[in-house]
Amino acid sequence: MIAVVVLTHGRVHLLRQCVENVLARTSELTTEIVIWDNASTDGTAAYLDSLDDSKIRIVHHSRNIGQSAYADAFRMTSAPYMIELDDDVVDAPPEWDRTLLEAFVALPQIGFLAPNIADNPHDQLAKVMRERAHLYSTEESNGILLLRGPVGGACAMTSRELNERVGGFRKNRKQIFWLEDAAYIEDIAKLGYSAAYLHDLRITHAGGPYYSSASAAKDDYWRAYWQRINRKNAVKKALLRVPLARRLNNRYRWFDPSETPN
Repeated sequence: MIAVVVLTHGRVHLLRQCVENVLARTSELTTEIVIWDNASTDGTAAYLDSLDDSKIRIVHHSRNIGQSAYADAFRMTSAPYMIELDDDVVDAPPEWDRTLLEAFVALPQIGFLAPNIADNPHDQLAKVMRERAHLYSTEESNGILLLRGPVGGACAMTSRELNERVGGFRKNRKQIFWLEDAAYIEDIAKLGYSAAYLHDLRITHAGGPYYSSASAAKDDYWRAYWQRINRKNAVKKALLRVPLARRLNNRYRWFDPSETPN
């Protein structure tokens, strides 16, 4: 019924918690689990080889291909529902997969449904969501409470049918770290589907420097990302100094001045 794929690289201390506190708490609805090791060198391989669970399939890849591994890993499975799960998701309630599936099936307009993120003071994702609280709103659909706003793929469900309709998860041959989840949300949006958090199902995410060192690929990605954002903001600020441009922006709302730092 459900296939779960976990990608991991060099974080065996977090992976162990993910296996024991998240994967071990799945219901009988999860019939396939693939843990894909992106060429770790920290003891991850030995830990994975020690696991004894007939549902778990281990892949030891020879190099780190980052999030692009989702495309290959899910092709190894056949279940009609698919969950991508980061190795730094370290806690979830019992049968969280069942709760997620029941909501997903009841929400035909949602193509990417994620558990909500517990408010963890040390987690980078939880911090970002607090700082960007103005971008989120609650919404009830078919009796289910959703959190609408930017959705990440730390743990999220989609259907195989929808995934195949958009050509599967994208691969990026140039970057190891990139926003594969955002690319998928963009792809399903073209077919009229959206993404959301399931408000009352919460998982614990352990991301950021408190828990582990960022990879060079992740540092490079975010450095380039913020350089692009800063350049765009500089152009917007320059335009807003021109009276005609400001008036035109007020009329056509090309961008929101409140989101452009002073």
